[in-house]
Amino acid sequence: MKATDLLIKALENEGVEYIFGIPGEENLDILESLRGSKIKLILTRHEQGAGFMAATYGRLTGKPGVCLATLGPGATNLVTPAAYAQLGAMPMMLITGQKPIKKSKQGRFQIIDIVDLMRPITKFTKQIVNGNTIASLVRESFRLAIEERPGAVHLELPEDVAAEECDDQLFEVVGHRRPDADVRAIKEAAKMIEAAKHPLLLIGAGANRKNTSKALTAFVDQTGIPFFNTQMGKGVVDERHPLYLGTAALSDYDFLHCAINEADLIINVGHDVIEKPPFFMKDGGTKVIHVNFFPAQVDAVYFPQLNVVGDIRSSIANIGDHIKDKSNWDFSYFKRIKQDVEEHLSKYAKDSRFPMLPQRLVDIVREELPDDGIVTLDNGVYKIWFARNFKSYTRNSLLLDNALATMGAGLPSAMLAKLIYPERKVISVCGDGGFMMNSQELETATRLGLNLVVIILNDNSYGMIKWKQEDMGFESFGLDYKNPDFVKYAESYGAVGHRPTNDEELKQILAICLDSDGVHVIDLAVDYSLNHSILNVLLKEKTCIL
Repeated sequence: MKATDLLIKALENEGVEYIFGIPGEENLDILESLRGSKIKLILTRHEQGAGFMAATYGRLTGKPGVCLATLGPGATNLVTPAAYAQLGAMPMMLITGQKPIKKSKQGRFQIIDIVDLMRPITKFTKQIVNGNTIASLVRESFRLAIEERPGAVHLELPEDVAAEECDDQLFEVVGHRRPDADVRAIKEAAKMIEAAKHPLLLIGAGANRKNTSKALTAFVDQTGIPFFNTQMGKGVVDERHPLYLGTAALSDYDFLHCAINEADLIINVGHDVIEKPPFFMKDGGTKVIHVNFFPAQVDAVYFPQLNVVGDIRSSIANIGDHIKDKSNWDFSYFKRIKQDVEEHLSKYAKDSRFPMLPQRLVDIVREELPDDGIVTLDNGVYKIWFARNFKSYTRNSLLLDNALATMGAGLPSAMLAKLIYPERKVISVCGDGGFMMNSQELETATRLGLNLVVIILNDNSYGMIKWKQEDMGFESFGLDYKNPDFVKYAESYGAVGHRPTNDEELKQILAICLDSDGVHVIDLAVDYSLNHSILNVLLKEKTCIL
C-alpha cells in the first residue's frame, strides 16, 4: 500500500470527517489519496484559517481537528493556530509536507526544521521517516491530542516517504476511562466546604464537557452554592440560573470581585493558570480547592490548599454526595452582589446612541439569537463586554479565546461551527483589525454555502491597545488606520453587505440575516468611549465599589 493511502486510511480509522488546509507540491500524494476518501477536504485561503477551523473542530467535538499544509511558509503559517489549540486545550493534528529526505536535488530550498519549530507549541511532533510507522504514529498522535490536557500534535511527511510502499496494518482505536480522584481528597474537600462560611464555585474551561456540565448543574442545585465562571467556562452551567453571579472578565476589581473578595473558599473546577487568572490568591487569604484532571500548576497568584485530581465529573458528584452539613453557610452578601451586578451590567443595554455602545450590541445579539445559537469572538476589547454582559445558556455557545488571545480566529471559528452545526444560528463578532487578518476566508464561507452572519465592529483602530495606551497616560499614537468599504468588500466575495445607522435598524437587519441564506456581513460603527470611564475605574479601585 502507498504510504499516503495508509495515512488517509489511518485518519479514516480515527473517524476524521474533514481536513482543512492548503496543499502544496510536497502534499500531492496526500491529495491524490484523499481524492477517493470519504474525508472531505476543506480548501481555505490561508493556512491560519485552516488551523483555526481544525482547532475549533477539536474544541466543539472533543475529537482532533486535522489541518494540512506544505513545507516552509505553509507550515510556519500554522504556528499561531497550533499555539491557539495548545494553550486553549483543543485537540488538533497538524500534517505538513517536506522535501525528500533520502535524495534531493533542490539543496536547502524552502527547508527549515518544522519539527523543532513545533516542539514548544505542541504535545508531540515527529517527522515520518518510514511509511510502515504511519499507522502507529497516527494512533499515538490522536491519543496524545485527546489525553488531558488536550492540545496540538504534528506529523511531518517528506515527499519521498509519502510515495513509499508499506504495510497496511491499522490499529484499533482504544479509549480509556479517566481515573477517579482519591476518596480521601474528596472527603477533605467536602469538610473544607462544610467549614467555610462563604464558599463560592468557579467554573473554568476544563469543565466544558457534556457530562461535567450536568454534574455541575446538579451540584449547584443540590448545594445552593453560588457560582461564577472564567471567560472560557461560560455556559457550562446555564447563566440564567438564579445562583449565577457573573463572569470574571477582568483579573481584579470588576463588579464580580466584590463577591470573590468576600468568599473564604473558592471551589475551582476546571481552571488552570494558562487562562488569564479570574482572581489573585494572597498569603493568608481566600482558600482554594483545585478540582481538575491534573494537579495545579503553582503560580505566584495561584497556590491551592487542596488538589482533587481525577475525572472532574466524578469528582464534583462525589464531593456533593459527601457534603452533609450546610449550617455554617451564609450567602446573603452574594445575593446582594448578584442584584447589584445585574443592575450595573444592564445600565447601557438599551442606550440608543450611535455609533453603538458594545453593551447595546450585546443586548441585541442576545435578544435576537436563539437559546442554542453560537457567537464566536475575535480578540479585542469587545471580548470583555461579551464576557461580562452576554449570558450563555448552553456550553460552547460563546466561543472566545482567553488563553493565547489571538486575533484572526473569529471568522474561521464561526465557519467551522456552522459547518458541523448547520441547524444552529451562528454569529461571528469581529473587530475591524481582527477581521482583516483573515477576511479572505469570506470566499471559503461563500464557496461552502454557509449561512453565516459576521458583525464587524468598526472604529478604524486597534481599540483594545488604544484603551491600554490611554490607561498608561500616553498620547494616542500609532494605532489608527483606514478600512475598506466593508459592504462592497463583502459583495466582492458574493456575500451580502449591510450598514445599519441606528440600533433599531441593526435589530431588524440581524433578524433578517439570521433567517436568510448566505453569508451576511454587517459593518457596525462602534463607540468605545466608555471603556476608560468604566473599565479603567474598575481596575484602579482598591475597595469594592458596591
